[in-house]
Amino acid sequence: MKREAVTTANAALVARSLRAVWHPCTQMKAHETWPLVPMVSGEGAWLVDANGKRYLDAISSWWVNLFGHREPRIVAAIEAQLHRVEHVILAGCTHPPVIELSERLAALVGGGLGHAFYASDGASATEIALKMSAHFWRNSGRPNKHRFVAVAQGYHGETIGALGVTDVEIFRSAYEPLLRAAALVPSPDWRLAEPGESPQDYAVRAALALEQHLEAHADNTAAIIVEPLVQCAAGMAMHHPEYLRRVRGLCDRFDVHLIADEIAVGFGRTGSFFAHEQAGIKPDFLCLSKGITGGYLPLSAVLATDTIYAAFYDDDTARGFLHSHSYTGNALACSAALAVLDIFRDDDVLAMNALRTARFDARIDWLHTDPRIANVRRCGTILAFDVPMATPGFSRRYAQAALADGALLRPIGNTVYFMPPYLLTEDEWVWLMGVSRRALDAAMAS
Repeated sequence: MKREAVTTANAALVARSLRAVWHPCTQMKAHETWPLVPMVSGEGAWLVDANGKRYLDAISSWWVNLFGHREPRIVAAIEAQLHRVEHVILAGCTHPPVIELSERLAALVGGGLGHAFYASDGASATEIALKMSAHFWRNSGRPNKHRFVAVAQGYHGETIGALGVTDVEIFRSAYEPLLRAAALVPSPDWRLAEPGESPQDYAVRAALALEQHLEAHADNTAAIIVEPLVQCAAGMAMHHPEYLRRVRGLCDRFDVHLIADEIAVGFGRTGSFFAHEQAGIKPDFLCLSKGITGGYLPLSAVLATDTIYAAFYDDDTARGFLHSHSYTGNALACSAALAVLDIFRDDDVLAMNALRTARFDARIDWLHTDPRIANVRRCGTILAFDVPMATPGFSRRYAQAALADGALLRPIGNTVYFMPPYLLTEDEWVWLMGVSRRALDAAMAS
């Protein structure tokens, strides 16, 4: 095909999308000057547009694509399940993939969270955990415990219930009248520490604020929801594991549930399979999504304890958990998730990621010496830095410059971050760092 024809096809796809598709988290008018990129194929860490141009997917397509595009083992697992059954109602029926996935997730947590409830996305997982917590206390004869505590800067989804525990102004403000707001406690984000105060010391201070809140409000508090180790939407705000240890202790002391939102940070992103492992604690609810299927199909899960499950087990339907999704436990998605778990096991992914990030760290000296950059930080495979002197529009300018250079990167405000698939090579990483530096130059010069 001639290049002119390909270019015309590319433009035609963009025009059709702008007419018919309402894109998420997007001011559609912005695409008058910021063209959409119609991706038509992918391979490994790379995406390809209609012109044949390749882009390194440095954000794993919104943090979901763990092992690259068209990973043959995940594709094969989905295809094999297609020839069995694609979906079956999970109310009154079950199927082998959802059973095996539930058993394997429980084993990976190390016991104690042996009951899995499924949905299709992260916000739904948040809604499930919140409803399940409040309903547990009602079933336990304590219906006054129906309020929630959230952490400042936290993000847990954009449905109405999830927005109630989300502290991102742009997402909340338009829908404020619809929300049942949670109480907010300070973020343990170590960037907020006083001069001379260590990340661990600041984590202790942040937990003290939670203690003070619970001393006054534990009687009506059902749960606190926390993103373990990294508050991603807050600009990859990272905190010391001591915060989680303190929160777990306070939840035990005040009889409050701990909801760990590992939608973005589970499945190896922070270096351990689950982020909360690094604190040596277990939550009462564990919310999972994004990487659970490697980015291939929508799926989310909430794992809950035996104690919570037992509070719903009764002859009375009204005491059961009253929540459902049509595609709950979809057989294709569960099969993709099982393939993901197989890859973690067969490829020793966590150990390989540790070796890979150590090599990558040796290639980022420029981040520590560039005077425009502050707060260089890494947690597992997540690397981030801030650009304090960035002017309004920085994130868009940076993203456009990176895209022109062949990398898909989307800064959050003045925070640049990298969350690539786990198969990135050292050569690709070096190339990506070059793109990032050039994009920074372009964005700061504008």
